[in-house]
Amino acid sequence: MAPIYKIAVIQLYPKPLAIEANHAKAVSYIRGAASQGCHLAVLPEYHLTNWLPDDPKFVSLCAQYQTYLDAYCVLAAELNICIVPGTIVEKHGSSLLNIATFISNDGTILGQYQKKNLWHPERPHLTSSLHDPHVAFDTPLGKVGMLICWDLAFPEAFRELIAGGAKTIIIPTFWNLSDCTPAGLAHNPLSEKLFLESTLVARAFENTCMVVFANAGAPRGKATKGAYAGLSQVAVPFKGALGKMGEEEGMSVVEVDMQILEDAEENYKVREDMGKEGWHYDYSLTRTVEGEGKSKL
Repeated sequence: MAPIYKIAVIQLYPKPLAIEANHAKAVSYIRGAASQGCHLAVLPEYHLTNWLPDDPKFVSLCAQYQTYLDAYCVLAAELNICIVPGTIVEKHGSSLLNIATFISNDGTILGQYQKKNLWHPERPHLTSSLHDPHVAFDTPLGKVGMLICWDLAFPEAFRELIAGGAKTIIIPTFWNLSDCTPAGLAHNPLSEKLFLESTLVARAFENTCMVVFANAGAPRGKATKGAYAGLSQVAVPFKGALGKMGEEEGMSVVEVDMQILEDAEENYKVREDMGKEGWHYDYSLTRTVEGEGKSKL
């Protein structure tokens, strides 16, 4: 029988530059998830600091990344729960790296991913992982891959992880309704909501995978500049968005029977087709390595 996993998506509102308060609130949510028997808790991108790269305090806060990463490892072991603490921006020399980390329920780090596809305003500030491969890795919840926010727009990233055996794709995100040009907003003020609702379920179907999407949320009962999109959810084939939230801060707990992914693959045979010798899109799953020529992912 396929396992059943209980997953908490934590739609945290990251108060700007309030790193200690944001961490304390995140810990409180994770404790709540553990008390409900969750196997995994996922936080949003930039959950400790919000995104204020031009503020002089931002870089100094990013230099403290190890303190909070270590604290989450201790918490995971204490509560016996796997944690993806959104993303934590790490300062290495003069570079800022936006990194998602998968922490096992025994407190060990099983995988990390540095954001590759940077959103346009991030590019002057963050360093991309560029040509590093997307790598799936083993976890207590099976084979997992991680992406971050704007990576969602690139099906190639999903295909690379699926080719590596990932059944679950975890996506910490900081996506606002205002992440659109005036021309786009004139066409549809909720275009970014439409983007997310259309794409998340499509990615689950077309890759016969589970997509765990944790976005930032708006503070409860308060209007905010930038209009947080929210919509945190767990998307799976056949059923679509499970536990989908609105825009406000909160936590959604979803139970998923992983048999649904086996049933989807039996129906759509996406992975089977991708694994066939001479598959007609095989070129899209090869990578040129300097000195080694081309190899299949």
